[in-house]
Amino acid sequence: MKKVLVIGCARSGYWVSLLLNDKGYDVTITDKDKINEKEELINKGISVYDEGHLDALKTIKWDFIVKNPGIAYHNAFVSTFIEKNIPIYAEIEVASWYAPNFSYGAITGTNGKTTITTLLYELLKTKGKAYASGNIGIPLSETLMKHDDGKADIALEISAFQLLGCPTFRPLVSVITNLTSDHLDYFENIDEYFKAKTLVYRNQKDDDWFIKNIDDQNIVEYCDNVQCKVISMSIEKKADLMVYDGWVTLFDVPLFNIANLRLVGKHNLQNAMMAAAMAYKMGVLPQAIDEVISSFDAIEHRIEYVTELNGVKYYNDSKGTNTDSTVIALKSFDTPVILLAGGYDKHTGFSALYDYTDSIKKLIVFGATKTELAKLKDDAIICMNLKEATDIAYRLANEGDIVLFSPACASYDQFNNYEERGRIFKQYVQDLASREGEKHDI
Repeated sequence: MKKVLVIGCARSGYWVSLLLNDKGYDVTITDKDKINEKEELINKGISVYDEGHLDALKTIKWDFIVKNPGIAYHNAFVSTFIEKNIPIYAEIEVASWYAPNFSYGAITGTNGKTTITTLLYELLKTKGKAYASGNIGIPLSETLMKHDDGKADIALEISAFQLLGCPTFRPLVSVITNLTSDHLDYFENIDEYFKAKTLVYRNQKDDDWFIKNIDDQNIVEYCDNVQCKVISMSIEKKADLMVYDGWVTLFDVPLFNIANLRLVGKHNLQNAMMAAAMAYKMGVLPQAIDEVISSFDAIEHRIEYVTELNGVKYYNDSKGTNTDSTVIALKSFDTPVILLAGGYDKHTGFSALYDYTDSIKKLIVFGATKTELAKLKDDAIICMNLKEATDIAYRLANEGDIVLFSPACASYDQFNNYEERGRIFKQYVQDLASREGEKHDI
């Protein structure tokens, strides 16, 4: 019986452990923190070691390792197995071994992944059985364990972290949304990060598709050795996938009328184009593409309208985990906004925001990066946490203002993930409705 070690029992670690156990492997799982599902996993026959990694685990001859993508390869515990040349895989790679009837549309890139994944899922549902999976929050192994009942189309969001551990994974169609600086707390440099993204198409061949965003110069530079069919995409110039006479067309086939697109901003037009072309390759008819895109609204946590209080509109962009994403959010509004920003430091810097300070009426910063972010505006307000920042924004805002929560940072300093952070922000805003009349000068 083959022996497998799973490092990290987040949702993906939990489900891949169950999958491998079900497939007859001798599975051990370890986590530096407490594993809440410990008793359940033990009852399944899985060995569990939590609240720290035992040194004894380093001495066992493992057939392979499955590593949580958020744990860096330079982690001391992980490095031990790299030195021993033990294969280290991502959960997506392992799950794909046991899903021969799944067809994948794989989405990676710095920003826009979740929007495209969600939209592609909605499009794929029009033709048959489909699921959204991967980095969107539902591990592929979970999808497989719950729905292993034949053929299915998968809208798969996949991160650079995951791609590093996917040596055989092959999507039918893939896309890199854009490439901007991110995750320099994980990768040695920006070149390493960009190259990791290009792994999405490394196993594609023949008539598989890679959709190449030629409006992004970094993609043009880095994606130059693609073995499958390349579909050029642009909203600025002539391409295979482009805007023509008010329609998005692919090889002159009209996919959708841009006048009916509900998502705001040029970036969302690009997102919709990518999702539409992927869906077309996966068998969705043009009429269905136009109908779905015409009714698709913004996803949770991405420039998501929350409510209006006293004539002030509040937007939740918790998924704005880097500066480029926050720039996109700022460019989506016609007037300067009250910006709430701050969080975990990924060491990418905030220089990209300096060109957009005119789009910020008032800057309120918090979290681990508050001091660095405050340098953007001389009158920036520094506070400790999101609750305090939201309260200050409420007291400062006047009728007609926009309050935008777009952190430009990851959530890990004060929250478990961006989803939790966004939902808590929305709750703070809803709580403000009962505090009418408390405004005062700061």
